[in-house]
Amino acid sequence: MTTLHLLIIAIVQGITEFLPVSSSGHLILLPSLTGMTDQGQVIDVAAHVGTLCAVMLYFRSDVKLALGGTLRLLRGKIDTQGAFLALCLIIATIPVIIAGLILKVTGLSDAMRGIAVIGWAMIIFGIVLYWADQKGAEEKTAASWSLKDALKMGLWQAVALIPGTSRSGITITAGRMLGYTRTDAARLAMLMSIPTIIASGALLSLDVIGSGNIGAWRDIGLVAVMSFAAALLALALMMRLLKSVSFTPYVIYRIALGVVLLWIAYT
Repeated sequence: MTTLHLLIIAIVQGITEFLPVSSSGHLILLPSLTGMTDQGQVIDVAAHVGTLCAVMLYFRSDVKLALGGTLRLLRGKIDTQGAFLALCLIIATIPVIIAGLILKVTGLSDAMRGIAVIGWAMIIFGIVLYWADQKGAEEKTAASWSLKDALKMGLWQAVALIPGTSRSGITITAGRMLGYTRTDAARLAMLMSIPTIIASGALLSLDVIGSGNIGAWRDIGLVAVMSFAAALLALALMMRLLKSVSFTPYVIYRIALGVVLLWIAYT
């Protein structure tokens, strides 16, 4: 695999992981549309590590709070803000883990990797995001996150296992439907991504270990570093823009790309 190929994968993964445009959809499309060979699971794991580090660095104060709260939870105590945040993140992650295991065991995850599926998901969930963003109230903040809302957002997050849906997009959609402000819906969606990325990365790592394919450390390091840089930049820009811009530009991009993909799939 060439250095240029690795850089493209890392940048695409990094930029699209936290924007509501579907990183998995873009990574699946790369070999389909460009003729490049599939990057393989080792590179996928490296890209996940890079984006994980980026979101943990950007939201480091929340991560520190949740980590401290996790220690309280292990002692059976939910008496701090951090402990409650950690509990909400756990509740929000359970649905996607269960759904992911079911799809993997049944083999349905591979069956959904077609261009037509991605195209329809891009359009449909882009429209849903637009509706939620335009109609949703802005009366809740991340500080008021409840277990009930965490579960609802977690159930929506499981839908993102359909390629083209976008994990961040669907959780932001759920947050806006529940009445969270744009920035706080995005913030909660990003925090929810941390345990989800860890879980998916761990699953991919098990597959890599099972296959005995550890890849080239140079390639792994390059992809991890570049996906980290791209993800951190994309995340910082999106969070800053959300103070004055809606999610409409992302919706337009999703619909435009979805139409192109459907044209390719059906012609």
